[in-house]
Amino acid sequence: MKSHVTQGLQILEQSEWLKDAGEVVGSPHEKLNGDGYLNGLSGGSIPFTARIFSIADVFDALCSRRPYKEPFTFEETMKIIRENTGNHFDSVLIDIFCTIARSLYEDYAGREDDVIKIEVDRIIQKYFLGNNNIILD
Repeated sequence: MKSHVTQGLQILEQSEWLKDAGEVVGSPHEKLNGDGYLNGLSGGSIPFTARIFSIADVFDALCSRRPYKEPFTFEETMKIIRENTGNHFDSVLIDIFCTIARSLYEDYAGREDDVIKIEVDRIIQKYFLGNNNIILD
C-alpha cells in the first residue's frame, strides 16, 4: 500500500507539467504527530499543501464506496476526522475545512465517476488550462 507514494513521485519525475506537485504527492500520509509515512515528518515540517491534501484524501476515502467497504455517512466521516485532529490533521485547517465539508459531501458523495470526471475536467479547464481548450483524459 505504501508504495503508491513512491510510484506517484516516480511518475511526477517524468512530467514537466506536474513536477511541482511532489510535496503533495510525497507527503499526504504524513501525520502531525510524526507517525505517518513516507518520511515520518511532523508538525510544520509537513508541507502546507500536503496537510490540505491529507484532509481531502481522507474525507474522500471515508465518503466513497471502495471494493472493500461501503461509504461512511457525512456524520461518521466528520466524527473520524475530528477525532484525528491534532494527531493526524492540522486543527486550523480542519476548522476551515469544516465550513465547506457538508457542501462538498452534498455535491459529490455518491455521484457516478463519469459525472465527477466531467466536473473535474471543467475545473481543470477553468483554473489550470485557461483558454487552451485542452481536456485531460
